[in-house]
Amino acid sequence: MLSDSVRLISVDDHLIEPPHLWSSRLPKRYADEGPRVVRDGGIDRWEYADRRYETTGTLAAAGRDVSEFTHEAISFDDMRPGCYEPQARLADMDRANIWGSLSFPTFARFAVHRFLEGSDRELARLCVSAYNDFVMDEWCATAPDRLIPLIIVPMWDVAECVKEVKRMAARGAKTVALSENPTLLGLPSIHSRAWDAMFAAIADADLTICMHVGSSGQLISSSPDAPYGVHTSLVGLGSMIACSDFIFSHLFHELPSLRVALSEGGAGWVPYLVERMDACWETHRHHSGMQGKVSPRELFASNIWVCVINDAFAIEQRHTIGVDRMMWECDYPHADSLWPNSRESLAKAMVDVPDHEAAAIGEGNARHVFRMFD
Repeated sequence: MLSDSVRLISVDDHLIEPPHLWSSRLPKRYADEGPRVVRDGGIDRWEYADRRYETTGTLAAAGRDVSEFTHEAISFDDMRPGCYEPQARLADMDRANIWGSLSFPTFARFAVHRFLEGSDRELARLCVSAYNDFVMDEWCATAPDRLIPLIIVPMWDVAECVKEVKRMAARGAKTVALSENPTLLGLPSIHSRAWDAMFAAIADADLTICMHVGSSGQLISSSPDAPYGVHTSLVGLGSMIACSDFIFSHLFHELPSLRVALSEGGAGWVPYLVERMDACWETHRHHSGMQGKVSPRELFASNIWVCVINDAFAIEQRHTIGVDRMMWECDYPHADSLWPNSRESLAKAMVDVPDHEAAAIGEGNARHVFRMFD
Protein backbone atom coordinates (compact mmCIF):
# COMPACT_ATOMS: atom_id res chain seq x y z
CA MET A 1 0.00 0.00 0.00
CA LEU A 2 1.02 3.65 -0.34
CA SER A 3 2.47 4.64 3.01
CA ASP A 4 2.00 8.14 4.42
CA SER A 5 5.80 8.35 4.55
CA VAL A 6 6.05 8.30 0.75
CA ARG A 7 6.73 11.80 -0.58
CA LEU A 8 4.87 11.60 -3.88
CA ILE A 9 6.69 12.95 -6.93
CA SER A 10 4.70 13.74 -10.05
CA VAL A 11 6.76 13.34 -13.22
CA ASP A 12 4.20 14.98 -15.48
CA ASP A 13 2.56 18.29 -14.63
CA HIS A 14 2.20 21.50 -16.60
CA LEU A 15 2.76 25.18 -16.03
CA ILE A 16 0.89 27.96 -17.78
CA GLU A 17 3.53 30.51 -18.67
CA PRO A 18 2.85 33.78 -16.79
CA PRO A 19 2.25 36.86 -18.98
CA HIS A 20 5.57 38.47 -18.02
CA LEU A 21 7.78 35.51 -18.93
CA TRP A 22 9.05 36.68 -22.32
CA SER A 23 8.27 40.40 -22.10
CA SER A 24 10.53 40.66 -19.04
CA ARG A 25 13.39 38.58 -20.43
CA LEU A 26 13.71 39.24 -24.17
CA PRO A 27 15.82 42.14 -25.51
CA LYS A 28 13.82 45.37 -25.87
CA ARG A 29 14.08 45.21 -29.64
CA TYR A 30 11.71 42.25 -29.54
CA ALA A 31 9.08 43.94 -27.37
CA ASP A 32 6.53 43.91 -30.22
CA GLU A 33 7.54 40.54 -31.68
CA GLY A 34 8.13 38.21 -28.76
CA PRO A 35 5.30 36.23 -27.13
CA ARG A 36 3.00 38.53 -25.18
CA VAL A 37 -0.48 38.35 -23.71
CA VAL A 38 -3.25 40.51 -25.12
CA ARG A 39 -6.75 40.74 -23.70
CA ASP A 40 -9.56 40.58 -26.22
CA GLY A 41 -13.20 40.41 -25.17
CA GLY A 42 -12.27 39.35 -21.65
CA ILE A 43 -10.08 36.50 -22.90
CA ASP A 44 -6.29 36.46 -22.57
CA ARG A 45 -4.52 35.32 -25.72
CA TRP A 46 -0.87 34.87 -26.54
CA GLU A 47 0.35 36.75 -29.60
CA TYR A 48 3.43 35.56 -31.47
CA ALA A 49 4.56 35.37 -35.12
CA ASP A 50 1.50 37.32 -36.28
CA ARG A 51 -0.83 34.74 -34.73
CA ARG A 52 -2.94 34.55 -31.61
CA TYR A 53 -3.15 31.46 -29.42
CA GLU A 54 -5.67 30.58 -26.75
CA THR A 55 -5.41 28.64 -23.50
CA THR A 56 -8.44 26.37 -23.28
CA GLY A 57 -10.25 25.38 -20.14
CA THR A 58 -9.14 21.74 -20.27
CA LEU A 59 -5.51 22.88 -19.95
CA ALA A 60 -6.25 24.73 -16.71
CA ALA A 61 -9.04 22.62 -15.26
CA ALA A 62 -7.68 22.16 -11.74
CA GLY A 63 -10.30 22.83 -9.10
CA ARG A 64 -13.25 22.52 -11.45
CA ASP A 65 -15.87 19.81 -11.54
CA VAL A 66 -15.79 17.64 -14.67
CA SER A 67 -19.15 19.11 -15.68
CA GLU A 68 -17.43 22.50 -15.91
CA PHE A 69 -14.59 21.47 -18.25
CA THR A 70 -14.54 23.41 -21.51
CA HIS A 71 -12.57 23.64 -24.74
CA GLU A 72 -13.36 27.34 -24.87
CA ALA A 73 -10.63 29.93 -24.36
CA ILE A 74 -10.18 31.25 -20.83
CA SER A 75 -8.29 34.11 -19.19
CA PHE A 76 -5.78 34.09 -16.36
CA ASP A 77 -8.60 35.30 -14.11
CA ASP A 78 -10.37 31.97 -14.74
CA MET A 79 -7.39 29.83 -13.67
CA ARG A 80 -6.15 28.78 -10.27
CA PRO A 81 -3.00 30.79 -9.50
CA GLY A 82 -1.22 27.45 -9.09
CA CYS A 83 -1.32 27.12 -12.86
CA TYR A 84 1.15 29.95 -13.39
CA GLU A 85 2.55 31.09 -10.01
CA PRO A 86 5.12 28.85 -8.27
CA GLN A 87 4.25 29.67 -4.66
CA ALA A 88 0.60 28.96 -5.40
CA ARG A 89 1.63 25.72 -7.13
CA LEU A 90 3.43 24.60 -4.00
CA ALA A 91 0.32 25.37 -1.96
CA ASP A 92 -1.76 23.23 -4.32
CA MET A 93 0.80 20.44 -4.08
CA ASP A 94 0.64 20.64 -0.30
CA ARG A 95 -3.15 20.49 -0.40
CA ALA A 96 -2.93 17.17 -2.26
CA ASN A 97 0.02 15.90 -0.17
CA ILE A 98 2.35 15.83 -3.19
CA TRP A 99 6.02 16.53 -2.55
CA GLY A 100 7.67 16.95 -5.95
CA SER A 101 6.67 18.02 -9.45
CA LEU A 102 8.06 18.19 -12.98
CA SER A 103 6.21 20.62 -15.28
CA PHE A 104 6.06 20.92 -19.06
CA PRO A 105 5.44 24.27 -20.78
CA THR A 106 2.06 25.08 -22.30
CA PHE A 107 2.28 27.99 -24.76
CA ALA A 108 5.73 26.83 -25.91
CA ARG A 109 4.18 23.36 -26.36
CA PHE A 110 5.52 20.16 -24.87
CA ALA A 111 8.70 20.10 -26.95
CA VAL A 112 9.09 23.76 -27.98
CA HIS A 113 7.45 23.28 -31.37
CA ARG A 114 5.54 26.55 -30.98
CA PHE A 115 8.75 28.33 -31.90
CA LEU A 116 9.06 26.40 -35.14
CA GLU A 117 6.16 28.54 -36.33
CA GLY A 118 8.09 31.83 -36.35
CA SER A 119 10.36 32.87 -39.21
CA ASP A 120 12.83 34.76 -36.99
CA ARG A 121 15.08 31.97 -35.72
CA GLU A 122 17.16 34.28 -33.54
CA LEU A 123 14.03 35.45 -31.73
CA ALA A 124 12.92 31.83 -31.39
CA ARG A 125 16.29 30.85 -29.90
CA LEU A 126 16.08 33.71 -27.42
CA CYS A 127 12.55 32.61 -26.50
CA VAL A 128 13.86 29.13 -25.68
CA SER A 129 16.66 30.53 -23.51
CA ALA A 130 14.25 32.93 -21.78
CA TYR A 131 11.90 30.07 -20.92
CA ASN A 132 14.74 28.00 -19.51
CA ASP A 133 16.03 30.90 -17.44
CA PHE A 134 12.52 31.45 -16.07
CA VAL A 135 12.35 27.79 -15.06
CA MET A 136 15.65 28.04 -13.19
CA ASP A 137 15.39 31.58 -11.78
CA GLU A 138 11.71 31.80 -10.89
CA TRP A 139 9.79 28.55 -11.09
CA CYS A 140 12.17 25.97 -9.63
CA ALA A 141 14.12 28.48 -7.55
CA THR A 142 11.02 28.78 -5.37
CA ALA A 143 11.62 25.25 -4.06
CA PRO A 144 14.69 23.63 -5.66
CA ASP A 145 14.23 20.41 -3.69
CA ARG A 146 10.63 19.99 -4.87
CA LEU A 147 10.32 21.46 -8.39
CA ILE A 148 12.30 19.53 -11.02
CA PRO A 149 13.90 21.72 -13.73
CA LEU A 150 12.78 20.64 -17.21
CA ILE A 151 14.24 22.58 -20.13
CA ILE A 152 13.49 22.95 -23.83
CA VAL A 153 15.90 23.22 -26.77
CA PRO A 154 15.81 24.95 -30.20
CA MET A 155 15.13 21.83 -32.23
CA TRP A 156 15.63 23.52 -35.61
CA ASP A 157 19.38 23.81 -34.91
CA VAL A 158 21.24 20.83 -33.43
CA ALA A 159 24.39 22.82 -32.67
CA GLU A 160 22.31 25.30 -30.67
CA CYS A 161 20.58 22.38 -28.93
CA VAL A 162 23.98 21.16 -27.77
CA LYS A 163 24.89 24.62 -26.48
CA GLU A 164 21.62 24.97 -24.58
CA VAL A 165 21.90 21.50 -23.06
CA LYS A 166 25.40 22.30 -21.79
CA ARG A 167 24.39 25.76 -20.57
CA MET A 168 21.39 24.53 -18.63
CA ALA A 169 23.06 21.38 -17.31
CA ALA A 170 25.66 23.67 -15.74
CA ARG A 171 22.80 25.58 -14.11
CA GLY A 172 21.28 22.44 -12.59
CA ALA A 173 18.72 21.25 -15.14
CA LYS A 174 17.60 17.65 -14.65
CA THR A 175 15.71 16.82 -17.84
CA VAL A 176 15.06 18.01 -21.37
CA ALA A 177 11.78 17.82 -23.30
CA LEU A 178 12.04 16.39 -26.82
CA SER A 179 9.48 15.47 -29.44
CA GLU A 180 8.15 11.91 -29.47
CA ASN A 181 8.26 12.00 -33.29
CA PRO A 182 10.18 14.94 -34.81
CA THR A 183 9.39 13.89 -38.39
CA LEU A 184 5.80 15.06 -37.93
CA LEU A 185 7.25 18.52 -37.23
CA GLY A 186 9.24 18.47 -40.46
CA LEU A 187 12.47 17.57 -38.67
CA PRO A 188 14.84 14.61 -39.17
CA SER A 189 14.12 11.29 -37.49
CA ILE A 190 16.26 9.95 -34.67
CA HIS A 191 17.52 7.29 -37.10
CA SER A 192 19.05 9.89 -39.43
CA ARG A 193 21.91 10.59 -37.00
CA ALA A 194 21.19 14.30 -37.37
CA TRP A 195 20.57 14.47 -33.61
CA ASP A 196 23.52 12.38 -32.44
CA ALA A 197 25.52 15.32 -31.05
CA MET A 198 22.54 16.47 -29.00
CA PHE A 199 21.86 13.01 -27.60
CA ALA A 200 25.55 12.65 -26.73
CA ALA A 201 25.46 16.00 -24.91
CA ILE A 202 22.38 14.92 -22.96
CA ALA A 203 24.03 11.65 -21.96
CA ASP A 204 27.27 13.39 -21.03
CA ALA A 205 25.33 15.83 -18.83
CA ASP A 206 23.43 12.96 -17.16
CA LEU A 207 20.06 14.48 -18.08
CA THR A 208 16.87 12.51 -18.70
CA ILE A 209 14.85 12.91 -21.90
CA CYS A 210 11.12 13.46 -21.39
CA MET A 211 8.80 12.76 -24.33
CA HIS A 212 5.23 13.88 -23.77
CA VAL A 213 2.34 12.52 -25.81
CA GLY A 214 1.35 15.11 -28.41
CA SER A 215 4.86 16.55 -28.56
CA SER A 216 4.92 15.64 -32.25
CA GLY A 217 2.33 18.37 -32.77
CA GLN A 218 -0.61 16.00 -33.00
CA LEU A 219 -2.39 13.15 -31.29
CA ILE A 220 -2.91 9.90 -33.16
CA SER A 221 -6.46 9.45 -34.41
CA SER A 222 -8.37 7.53 -37.04
CA SER A 223 -9.56 10.50 -39.10
CA PRO A 224 -9.74 14.30 -38.95
CA ASP A 225 -13.42 14.17 -38.02
CA ALA A 226 -13.14 11.43 -35.40
CA PRO A 227 -14.88 12.22 -32.09
CA TYR A 228 -12.79 13.66 -29.25
CA GLY A 229 -12.83 10.34 -27.40
CA VAL A 230 -10.91 8.59 -30.19
CA HIS A 231 -7.64 10.48 -30.00
CA THR A 232 -7.97 11.04 -26.25
CA SER A 233 -8.29 7.32 -25.52
CA LEU A 234 -5.42 6.49 -27.88
CA VAL A 235 -2.83 8.87 -26.43
CA GLY A 236 -0.65 5.94 -25.38
CA LEU A 237 0.04 5.13 -29.04
CA GLY A 238 2.41 8.11 -29.21
CA SER A 239 4.46 6.68 -26.37
CA MET A 240 4.41 3.24 -27.98
CA ILE A 241 5.81 4.68 -31.20
CA ALA A 242 8.52 6.62 -29.37
CA CYS A 243 9.43 3.54 -27.32
CA SER A 244 9.79 1.33 -30.38
CA ASP A 245 11.66 4.06 -32.27
CA PHE A 246 14.32 4.33 -29.58
CA ILE A 247 14.55 0.60 -28.92
CA PHE A 248 15.28 -0.17 -32.58
CA SER A 249 17.58 2.83 -33.09
CA HIS A 250 21.33 2.99 -32.58
CA LEU A 251 21.08 5.31 -29.59
CA PHE A 252 20.91 2.97 -26.59
CA HIS A 253 23.64 0.79 -28.08
CA GLU A 254 26.01 3.72 -28.54
CA LEU A 255 24.88 5.73 -25.50
CA PRO A 256 23.96 3.06 -22.91
CA SER A 257 23.48 5.64 -20.13
CA LEU A 258 20.79 7.56 -22.07
CA ARG A 259 17.50 7.70 -20.12
CA VAL A 260 14.07 8.23 -21.74
CA ALA A 261 10.89 8.89 -19.77
CA LEU A 262 7.61 8.60 -21.69
CA SER A 263 5.23 11.16 -20.24
CA GLU A 264 1.43 10.84 -19.99
CA GLY A 265 1.37 7.74 -22.16
CA GLY A 266 0.27 5.30 -19.48
CA ALA A 267 1.88 1.91 -18.99
CA GLY A 268 -0.71 -0.80 -19.63
CA TRP A 269 0.56 -1.24 -23.19
CA VAL A 270 4.11 -2.13 -22.13
CA PRO A 271 3.79 -5.95 -21.79
CA TYR A 272 2.34 -6.33 -25.28
CA LEU A 273 4.80 -3.99 -26.99
CA VAL A 274 7.88 -5.45 -25.29
CA GLU A 275 6.77 -8.97 -26.21
CA ARG A 276 6.11 -7.91 -29.80
CA MET A 277 9.43 -6.05 -30.13
CA ASP A 278 11.30 -9.07 -28.79
CA ALA A 279 9.54 -11.36 -31.26
CA CYS A 280 10.37 -9.05 -34.16
CA TRP A 281 13.99 -8.85 -33.06
CA GLU A 282 14.37 -12.63 -32.74
CA THR A 283 12.75 -13.29 -36.13
CA HIS A 284 14.11 -10.47 -38.28
CA ARG A 285 17.37 -9.18 -36.81
CA HIS A 286 19.63 -11.34 -38.98
CA HIS A 287 18.25 -10.20 -42.33
CA SER A 288 17.07 -6.66 -41.54
CA GLY A 289 20.12 -5.09 -39.99
CA MET A 290 18.64 -4.58 -36.51
CA GLN A 291 21.02 -3.17 -33.97
CA GLY A 292 23.34 -5.10 -31.73
CA LYS A 293 23.13 -8.15 -29.52
CA VAL A 294 20.94 -6.63 -26.81
CA SER A 295 17.26 -7.54 -26.97
CA PRO A 296 14.44 -4.97 -26.86
CA ARG A 297 13.35 -6.35 -23.50
CA GLU A 298 16.79 -5.70 -22.04
CA LEU A 299 16.93 -2.20 -23.52
CA PHE A 300 13.52 -1.32 -22.13
CA ALA A 301 14.59 -2.57 -18.72
CA SER A 302 17.68 -0.37 -18.70
CA ASN A 303 16.82 2.81 -20.61
CA ILE A 304 13.07 3.55 -20.62
CA TRP A 305 10.58 4.59 -17.94
CA VAL A 306 6.79 5.02 -18.12
CA CYS A 307 4.26 6.72 -15.86
CA VAL A 308 0.72 6.21 -14.60
CA ILE A 309 -1.99 8.36 -13.06
CA ASN A 310 -3.89 5.47 -11.48
CA ASP A 311 -3.66 2.82 -14.20
CA ALA A 312 -5.06 -0.22 -12.37
CA PHE A 313 -4.06 -2.68 -15.12
CA ALA A 314 -0.48 -1.39 -15.27
CA ILE A 315 -0.18 -1.58 -11.49
CA GLU A 316 -1.50 -5.15 -11.61
CA GLN A 317 1.10 -5.96 -14.28
CA ARG A 318 3.92 -4.10 -12.54
CA HIS A 319 6.20 -7.14 -12.34
CA THR A 320 5.86 -7.75 -16.08
CA ILE A 321 6.49 -4.07 -16.82
CA GLY A 322 9.15 -3.76 -14.12
CA VAL A 323 8.43 -2.02 -10.84
CA ASP A 324 11.60 0.00 -11.34
CA ARG A 325 10.32 1.22 -14.74
CA MET A 326 7.16 2.88 -13.39
CA MET A 327 6.62 6.38 -12.04
CA TRP A 328 3.57 8.39 -11.04
CA GLU A 329 2.06 11.53 -12.55
CA CYS A 330 -0.55 13.99 -11.32
CA ASP A 331 -1.03 15.91 -14.63
CA TYR A 332 -1.95 19.12 -12.79
CA PRO A 333 -3.73 21.28 -13.97
CA HIS A 334 -5.07 19.33 -16.98
CA ALA A 335 -8.51 17.78 -17.21
CA ASP A 336 -7.12 14.24 -16.80
CA SER A 337 -5.68 15.14 -13.41
CA LEU A 338 -7.42 13.82 -10.31
CA TRP A 339 -6.10 16.72 -8.17
CA PRO A 340 -6.73 17.36 -5.31
CA ASN A 341 -7.63 13.69 -4.76
CA SER A 342 -4.60 12.34 -6.60
CA ARG A 343 -2.94 10.68 -3.63
CA GLU A 344 -6.15 9.04 -2.46
CA SER A 345 -6.77 7.65 -5.95
CA LEU A 346 -3.26 6.24 -6.24
CA ALA A 347 -3.46 4.76 -2.74
CA LYS A 348 -6.69 2.99 -3.69
CA ALA A 349 -5.10 1.59 -6.86
CA MET A 350 -2.11 0.30 -4.86
CA VAL A 351 -3.94 -1.07 -1.84
CA ASP A 352 -2.59 -4.59 -2.51
CA VAL A 353 0.90 -3.47 -3.56
CA PRO A 354 3.73 -4.11 -1.07
CA ASP A 355 4.95 -0.95 0.65
CA HIS A 356 8.42 -0.98 -0.91
CA GLU A 357 7.00 -1.32 -4.43
CA ALA A 358 4.44 1.45 -3.85
CA ALA A 359 7.24 3.66 -2.54
CA ALA A 360 9.33 2.99 -5.65
CA ILE A 361 6.49 3.90 -8.02
CA GLY A 362 5.36 6.92 -6.03
CA GLU A 363 8.76 8.39 -5.19
CA GLY A 364 11.92 6.32 -5.45
CA ASN A 365 12.07 5.73 -9.19
CA ALA A 366 11.56 9.43 -9.92
CA ARG A 367 14.37 10.33 -7.54
CA HIS A 368 16.67 7.99 -9.47
CA VAL A 369 15.59 8.98 -12.98
CA PHE A 370 15.75 12.73 -12.32
CA ARG A 371 18.75 12.62 -9.98
CA MET A 372 16.85 14.01 -6.98
CA PHE A 373 19.30 12.99 -4.32
CA ASP A 374 18.84 14.22 -0.77
